[in-house]
Amino acid sequence: MYEPIRTKSVHSTMAGTPSDFPHRTREEELDIQLAGHLAALLAVTDELRALTPSTDLDAAATRLAEQVARLRGGRTPVRASVTAVQEPAALHERAHALAGRALVVAASRADTAAAILAAERMDAHAALTPAS
Repeated sequence: MYEPIRTKSVHSTMAGTPSDFPHRTREEELDIQLAGHLAALLAVTDELRALTPSTDLDAAATRLAEQVARLRGGRTPVRASVTAVQEPAALHERAHALAGRALVVAASRADTAAAILAAERMDAHAALTPAS
């Protein structure tokens, strides 16, 4: 009824053997993604620290840097310098969104320390974000 396929699949001929390219595990991918979200949150936190210095933001930046370094195998994150003066409310809103993304990835990865830190930062920035 159906004629058998006579040629090899394009996918198998192009990729070659599975060992031709590196593979990452799901956990490694989540580590990379979580480190990226936390590094972005650290950059926004550094900007906020430059605009409105506080001990809470200093402590948060230290904890964020520690988590990013842990996820990146001990490599310390690059710290942001203030490039343009932005409205603190907009930065708090952006930080809240980044902390939310980090929380989702940390929860799916079952990283309790990062999840707690992200939830704390969400709460802190939500309190300072104006209602839309």
